[in-house]
Amino acid sequence: MKVSKCMTRDVQLVHPTQSIRDAARMMAEIDAGALPVGQDDRLVGMITDRDIAVRAIAEGKGPDTSVGDAMTPEIMYCFDDDEVADVSENMAAIQVRRLPVVNRDKRLVGIVSLADLATKTDDGDCAIALEGIARPGGQHSQASDGRA
Repeated sequence: MKVSKCMTRDVQLVHPTQSIRDAARMMAEIDAGALPVGQDDRLVGMITDRDIAVRAIAEGKGPDTSVGDAMTPEIMYCFDDDEVADVSENMAAIQVRRLPVVNRDKRLVGIVSLADLATKTDDGDCAIALEGIARPGGQHSQASDGRA
C-alpha cells in the first residue's frame, strides 16, 4: 500500500516566527501532538508538544518564544508514493511517531502517523514502527543521558 492511501491530508502548518503559544493552541484545536513548520512554501522543521515542554518551558522560555527556537530543524519526511511497509521500517529506525509526506516536488501533501498506520493498514506495519519507536533513547531523545 502506498502512503498516500493512509496518510492524513488535512495538515496545519505553523510558521517559525509564530509563538509556541500559537503552536500549542493549534495542536489543541486539531488534537495533534506535532505540526510541520513551513516558511516560503518549504518545510523547515517540526515542532511537537514535547519540544514545547522540554526545549522551551523546561528551559525557562516563555509562551512568546518563537517556534523556530523550539522546533526540531532536521526534517524527516517520506514521499506519498512510498510503500507503507518501507515507511514503517524507517519510522522505527529513526524513532519518530509521525512523518510529513511530500510529493516528488517536495511539497507537503499530508502527514503519516503511528495512528494512521494502526487504523488504516492491516499488514502489521504499525507493529513494525511501534517496536522501533518504543526502544529507549535514539536521536530524538531529550534526556541528558540519551535515554527516553
